[in-house]
Amino acid sequence: MQPGDHSFDHDAAQAAWLYYVGNLSQQEVSDRLGISRFKVLRMLADARERGFVKVSVEHRTSRTLELSESLKDAFGLTEAQVAPNRGGASDEKNARDSVGLLAARYISRVAGHNKKKIIGVGWGRTLSFAANNVNGIHNPNLTFVSLMGSITYASETAPGDVCVRLASQTGGRAVLMPAPFIADTPEDCQSIMSQRLVREAANIAHKADHAFMSVGECKPGSILYESGIFTDHQKAQLRCGDVVGDCCGVFYRADGSIADVEVNDCAPCLKPSTMKNADTVLLAGGAGKAVATLAVLRAKFVKRLFVDEELAIKLLEIK
Repeated sequence: MQPGDHSFDHDAAQAAWLYYVGNLSQQEVSDRLGISRFKVLRMLADARERGFVKVSVEHRTSRTLELSESLKDAFGLTEAQVAPNRGGASDEKNARDSVGLLAARYISRVAGHNKKKIIGVGWGRTLSFAANNVNGIHNPNLTFVSLMGSITYASETAPGDVCVRLASQTGGRAVLMPAPFIADTPEDCQSIMSQRLVREAANIAHKADHAFMSVGECKPGSILYESGIFTDHQKAQLRCGDVVGDCCGVFYRADGSIADVEVNDCAPCLKPSTMKNADTVLLAGGAGKAVATLAVLRAKFVKRLFVDEELAIKLLEIK
């Protein structure tokens, strides 16, 4: 294969992604792609010459561009971005990190130029990775606001922590929702949402220009189940209610409908469907999240979708 060959260009862009964005060494890129280090050097040089590498890596290879357009058409989105696989074997963490890098660049894109912006933030590992990788922005007119309550134990994936890090990285401010992720009863939730400080945070969040949300799986082994958030009774509700995933404290069935379970009235949060004016971005990484992600897409509030290559393919297969 020679430069200009369709397959060579894709491989060169992927090598550049791994090296410049994924922060892998040339030897690690060689090992990950199963090619010689000499070939990696050649591909990196070609990627620079052909304009794949600018200030950041141009991740949109022909394959990911095609997947992006297919997702956009299939789900009626304003935009879809697909991160190339960071290597051959499927790796959930690599997938999440790749999507997090997409989100970090998008945040940098919309948050600059000293414009006054309100950016709503959900929770999760992908958003946390994105917060760690936002750079080159200083805008004191930014407000990052949590869209939901937080978990009991301190965690870098909690919405409050993500907001604080984003504000610190950009010179903006953070507004936290002073509430738990889940209340014991619907009455408790209503009482929490009626509190002045919670109302103030919710009012700011309702004015968000952009909202970044991720998908949670509702099954044993998922971050939601392992975090200690739910009681056994609430877990039983989710199982009996055929819940497959959540987004910002709202729990969905596979068809995109909000599950008719009590726990859906126990989460102090902004319901994504009520954020009519926000440019809503959904982040998801890993093919294992296909069912949950599809459920959230079927709810019809997502405007932009950022996923990895394997998940993109899976979503198009099962749509």
